[in-house]
Amino acid sequence: MMSRSTTGMTALVTGGSRGIGRAAVRRLAADGYRVAFTYAADQAAAEETSRLAEEAGGRAVGFRAEFGARGDAARAWAAFDAAAADHDLGGRLDVLVNNAAVGGVAPLSALDEDEFDRVFAANVRAPLFLIREGLARLDDGARIVNVSSLAARLATPPMIAYAASKAALENVTLALAKELGPRRITVNAVRPGTVRTDSWNALSGGSVEAESAVAARAALGRIGEADDIADVIAFLASPDARWITGSVVDAGGGTAI
Repeated sequence: MMSRSTTGMTALVTGGSRGIGRAAVRRLAADGYRVAFTYAADQAAAEETSRLAEEAGGRAVGFRAEFGARGDAARAWAAFDAAAADHDLGGRLDVLVNNAAVGGVAPLSALDEDEFDRVFAANVRAPLFLIREGLARLDDGARIVNVSSLAARLATPPMIAYAASKAALENVTLALAKELGPRRITVNAVRPGTVRTDSWNALSGGSVEAESAVAARAALGRIGEADDIADVIAFLASPDARWITGSVVDAGGGTAI
């Protein structure tokens, strides 16, 4: 899977220690990128991501960075710079994947202002300011991929704050695609449906009935896997996606049609 066009390029994936982020790290590493990724707290999970990247024929370096508090973007970039220096990742960046996010199940009746602010701080403010603070590191022609959610399109009352935050992230994607176009930096979003991750397992309680119900809604007849989404991210990050920007790619297996 190594490619001359990506070998030696550097990618950063936020929230790369599990789920979609881990799959994206592994895929980008296999494609030849030097990959850095963030994790919130679970060092063992981060080490497993690095091992899987090496197993795929590449390498990936994790560093700790939490999102959702003021100043998080500056702290994350400082940690990236340190990791880049320690592991010879180069000082420039070719791909930024904004995957880190927080969820939360709270219908309107149970939603309070603190919970709303927590979700928007992590899911909208953090990626927006990570991009802003990172513009000096991004090369012209770089790729930015934001991970949204099908919840941004569908009515999801039990997850109203999360869904609204992802809809906001999609609007950020459109605005930045226009603003950064003169530098040939593409900005796109991926909109996964239900994906088999730790979050899904916790939400569903491992229920076979719940998975069957989700699969029945998808045109392709199954629940999504993290690799399904990672492959879409890898395409949007690649040189082949040079003429795509400001797009939101539905990667829900036909759940919303």
